[in-house]
Amino acid sequence: MTGKQRLVALSRRLLPFIALFLFAGALWILHRASDKFHYRDIIRWVHAVSLTDLLLAVGLTALSYLVMTAYDQLAIVYLRHPLQRGRVILASFISYAFSNNIGLSLITAGSIRYRLYSAWGLSAEQITKLVSFTVVTFWLGILTAGGIVFTLQPLALPVTAYLPITSVRILGIFFLLLMAAYLFFLKLRRAPFQLRSWEFALPSLKLGFAQLAVGAVDWCLAGSVLYVLMPDQVAFSFLQLLGIYLLAQVVALISHVPGGIGVFESMILLFAPEAASAELLGSLLLYRGIYYLLPLIAATLLLAVTETLNHKVVVNKMAQLIGQWGSVVVPQFLALSTLVAGAILLFSGATPVAPERLQWLRNFIPLPIIEFSHFLGSLTGAMLLLLARGLQRRLDAAYLLTLFFLAGGSLFSLLKGVDYEEAILLALMLVALIPCRRHFYRKSSLFSEPFSPSWVVAILLVFICSTWLGAFAFKHVNYTGDLWWHFALKADAPRFLRAAVGVGVFLLLFSVAKLLRPAASIPPPTDRTELEKARVIIATTPTTEANLALLGDKTLLFDKTDRGFVMYGIEGRSWITMGDPVGPPDVARTLAWQFRELVERHDGQPVFYEVGPSMLHVYLDMGLTLFKLGEDARVPLSEFTLAGSKRSGLRYTHRRLGREGCSFEVIPVTAVPELLPDLQKISDSWLKEKNSREKGFSLGFFNNDYLMNFPVAVVRVQNEIVAFANLWTGAERHELSIDLMRYNRQAPDGIMEFLFINLMLWGQDQGYQFFSLGMAPLSGLENRPFAPLWNRIGAIIFRQGDHFYNFEGLRHYKEKFAPIWEPRYLACPGGLALPRILTNTTTLISGGIKGVLGK
Repeated sequence: MTGKQRLVALSRRLLPFIALFLFAGALWILHRASDKFHYRDIIRWVHAVSLTDLLLAVGLTALSYLVMTAYDQLAIVYLRHPLQRGRVILASFISYAFSNNIGLSLITAGSIRYRLYSAWGLSAEQITKLVSFTVVTFWLGILTAGGIVFTLQPLALPVTAYLPITSVRILGIFFLLLMAAYLFFLKLRRAPFQLRSWEFALPSLKLGFAQLAVGAVDWCLAGSVLYVLMPDQVAFSFLQLLGIYLLAQVVALISHVPGGIGVFESMILLFAPEAASAELLGSLLLYRGIYYLLPLIAATLLLAVTETLNHKVVVNKMAQLIGQWGSVVVPQFLALSTLVAGAILLFSGATPVAPERLQWLRNFIPLPIIEFSHFLGSLTGAMLLLLARGLQRRLDAAYLLTLFFLAGGSLFSLLKGVDYEEAILLALMLVALIPCRRHFYRKSSLFSEPFSPSWVVAILLVFICSTWLGAFAFKHVNYTGDLWWHFALKADAPRFLRAAVGVGVFLLLFSVAKLLRPAASIPPPTDRTELEKARVIIATTPTTEANLALLGDKTLLFDKTDRGFVMYGIEGRSWITMGDPVGPPDVARTLAWQFRELVERHDGQPVFYEVGPSMLHVYLDMGLTLFKLGEDARVPLSEFTLAGSKRSGLRYTHRRLGREGCSFEVIPVTAVPELLPDLQKISDSWLKEKNSREKGFSLGFFNNDYLMNFPVAVVRVQNEIVAFANLWTGAERHELSIDLMRYNRQAPDGIMEFLFINLMLWGQDQGYQFFSLGMAPLSGLENRPFAPLWNRIGAIIFRQGDHFYNFEGLRHYKEKFAPIWEPRYLACPGGLALPRILTNTTTLISGGIKGVLGK
């Protein structure tokens, strides 16, 4: 890894911790601003809010999210794409429900949009334009709403903000100037602008005005949710509150703290110190739950219900649409909801229990059970934080343990203080998780799973926030040494202290156990023992490409049961597999994830090269992007014949070379060693004639030990071998294929076709089902307006790239045998990483840079 790559990797890892630092600063500001407020006053206000205000806030939230989906609808109009409105609303809602709570909207919402829209016919270029359009609309909404509000109702900034300006009017004027400049730019400029190879057309002036209107309405609706929840004693007009709200949201967005949690609330208190009160904090708490968490929970339950409905014949069209993408989206949402469940239990354990509920509970439950339930409830919350990562990684053990701990958390919520609201919410999450068993198929340990910096920060954020919440709730308590051992019905503070320490110790022990695991080391080269183990597995594999493992130039990763393996090579940061994992379907899925874990421990990038359709759902589950490489040709031997007008060319070649004295023979494995010197001469002659050198990885090369594993087909002219090919045979005579196919100068024209014909006739006689002709690169890629950019470029090269490689000619040559075509893909991280991955793959196949530059 170069110094620049290390710097980029370090900055990528540090970014979440910078967000954590900013969050801690926000908590400090919040602590100072709320020093005079009491926790019980805040909770009292939350319970005092009228049902009418709550319903109005929920209705405005629904309307706000509906308007938010217009961002994507305008973007589709901008792209002039005929995508159905229902799909646009679905993708937009899921994206915003996710990104509003997790933060980093460009990455979070962008990745969800890419998964959904790419499957609905949008290219990577179109999705990039769509995401860019929605981001611009988002900020135009802030500029419009903020410009108008800051100008008409300028907010006086407090001295404690330490800002160079005392009023936001100048900021409002600046916002309006930016808004006017955008519209003026749209009016004057007609030519599109370019970003690298992508061309971005500017929206029309009419569409520009629509962006401003939709964005401004969305922000006004979001601010109105908080406005209806405000206490009566806060004497702010709607415009005044909207100004404070917009300013706080801008700071929260810049901080990159997930959902702006803590930052947004601190900024509200900082910019409106005269309105700061316990009731205001209660309103902010309600706003957080209604505007952020409620849509997230609704989306999670919606997806879970869809999974259940998928087993019925007749389902709602929207449910079918969501269910189609359940395998991609559902585990992510369930992981997030589990993280939220853990946070709920920790926050509940850090706050006082309602006294009247405790009094009622003491009539049925003894004090030790209440104390024990409180402690276990907090530990359950910590466990759910960790299990959320396991669900995201689709661990079956994490699924089962999450069911257990959600049920336990619901029970503990009732036993520690009759928190039936909390118990019902956890029970609903449990119900949502139960029908999703099929999404969690991996047999792996949570200890073996890597926790990314983002996940570490998320867990620390919840723990720090719950600890701060407990310190705030019990700040009136005089902390002494005896407090730790004080057990009483109303001893909420001691219970919080014991639970906080217990959770801290538990997370620390888990971290130490992770750190004490052996450091990852670069796997050693494949030895003979591993090749023999692979040979046994290959003998049971119906397809033939697994024989490439016997070349010995790739590293092999076996599953724990030795029923399958992954063959791969390393070039730069790219860890590249050759084909899908080899083995039964359940073993192959496990191996794919096992390989990804290995790559992550070495800070690499997983690349699955030349993979078929059967494992694509697994690669999508990993968050990888698919790029079509071409199509593989397989000839059904039961249907192969030389009869008929369509096969006249093949029939002519077969007869002509037969008349010229060519004979075909398959040499058994036992007789191959004595022919190797003759085959070596033919191979050297072929390489010299082609002015080429041996390749590797995805292509076989001449090696005595390798060739002695297989029977060899030869063509003789007057008893002299002029051409040969080694044969790959699949288990149960499923497939027959060749790897090396070489001939010398004495071979007559058409020798390759003659060899293919005889191999297929021989395979037919031997009872094989298919003959594989290998992949036709870039074949089957469509150059259509809505095709992905990669497909369109590949289609152009396929048809116009004869100067580099006869792509189209190779496809036409294989078509003579009437094969069945099956697509082959590259599964890897997308975006800007793709050019480097393609370079690394080419280098690996060519045996180094020299092989890339030469033939």
